[in-house]
Amino acid sequence: MSTSAVATPTRTIRIGSRKSQLALVQTHWVRDELQKHFPELSFEVKTMDTQGDKVLDVSLSKIGDKGLFTQELENCMIDGEIDFAVHSLKDLPTRLPAGLMLGCVTEREDPADALVVHQQHKDKQIDTLPPGAIIGTSSLRRLAQLRHHYPHLSFKDIRGNLNTRLRKLDEGQYDGIILAVAGLERLGMGDRVHQILPSDVSLHAVGQGALGIECREGDEEILALLKVLEHVPTAQRCYAERAFLRELEGGCQVPIGVNTVLEADTLTLSGIVASLDGQQMVRGTVQGPATTAEALGTQLAQQLRGEGAQAILDEITAMNRA
Repeated sequence: MSTSAVATPTRTIRIGSRKSQLALVQTHWVRDELQKHFPELSFEVKTMDTQGDKVLDVSLSKIGDKGLFTQELENCMIDGEIDFAVHSLKDLPTRLPAGLMLGCVTEREDPADALVVHQQHKDKQIDTLPPGAIIGTSSLRRLAQLRHHYPHLSFKDIRGNLNTRLRKLDEGQYDGIILAVAGLERLGMGDRVHQILPSDVSLHAVGQGALGIECREGDEEILALLKVLEHVPTAQRCYAERAFLRELEGGCQVPIGVNTVLEADTLTLSGIVASLDGQQMVRGTVQGPATTAEALGTQLAQQLRGEGAQAILDEITAMNRA
């Protein structure tokens, strides 16, 4: 009588994700890429709603931005329920909970902001929209910069996932809305990009266009898996941006934008700190070896502090405490 070999159980890696369509597209891409590299493993996606997904009737700036889209996923990692979580890197706070780390940064899509318009304005650009045209955005960063450049436009908060925002636009609640190019591209909606806003109009969010994969510190098995997805040039750019933001932020949302360019081994980082009304704007640029990315971010933050950014930050902090 022959004895059947006992099958070895397949190791299952558990991936955490938000439930939104964009989050799932991004997470499934990570899962499929890892499955290609590690066919002997099994990858399972565990989804959950975060506070930022649940509270949709209040602007993000009023409910705070620290961990709005990440805290529930982080708690599951700390409790051992998932092995890592996939985030849009722009949603991941620059200071992570004890025991967690940024384990991988993937290759970046276009990090720029895009104008999407109602059908009646298809022949317009942002600078030719009529006075009083209503532009939807939930980002203080976008709002401050656009108020600065286009004071004749009106701005209105908009919340919800990408499909919800587009529906509100198409229903005529807005004349235009500002979205990330990367999100539209990832959902196969790149044709909705009407105009890509140049960096002299709107510096993008820290980490925009890249995915950040968060995991437990010291989890060498998971870190080894994630390294196959790491894109070093993107990581260097994003580490500079995150260091810039980390040095400046004071516990509340602040209009801060960035732009990074990597040529050969030289990294150029531009940054902006703006007042909420867009009237005050402090902008600067630093350049140096890409291997010193985080130091460059810190350097630019300190430079802008000395040129007036600190006064803007203090004013915003005082307003939030009032």
